[in-house]
Amino acid sequence: MNDAAGLTPDQKGRIADALHGLPFAQLIGMRLVDVRPGEATIKIEMRDDLRQPHGVLHGGVTATLIDTAMAFAIITRLDEGEKATTVDLTVHYLRPHFEGTFTCTAKVVRAGKRIITVSADVINGEGKQIATAISTYTKV
Repeated sequence: MNDAAGLTPDQKGRIADALHGLPFAQLIGMRLVDVRPGEATIKIEMRDDLRQPHGVLHGGVTATLIDTAMAFAIITRLDEGEKATTVDLTVHYLRPHFEGTFTCTAKVVRAGKRIITVSADVINGEGKQIATAISTYTKV
């Protein structure tokens, strides 16, 4: 599935089914927007149960969205039967989010033999960046 030329509609469908079939992704309302080789975009619509006590988006939801988008970006670069897991994740929260959709786009920065580096940006419905992140994954 790591063909740089692109993903087939069947591959994209299987990836969407995989995300939408994850109980935790369903719980917080993740929806796949787009997937291409080395890149995945996932969105969530803000709801009251995703807020922290001050009424803004909970940072854990943002981090979960980032980690999930990164994992799906990586999936597109793995060979059949390969798996990867998060080693570290650094998130910088740039502005609070109160209402509407927020979207994360994750991109593979470098895929080595064993270590994969990924970056991600989360934007709100106005196109303003609410978080940015970098992560390292390892093949297992």
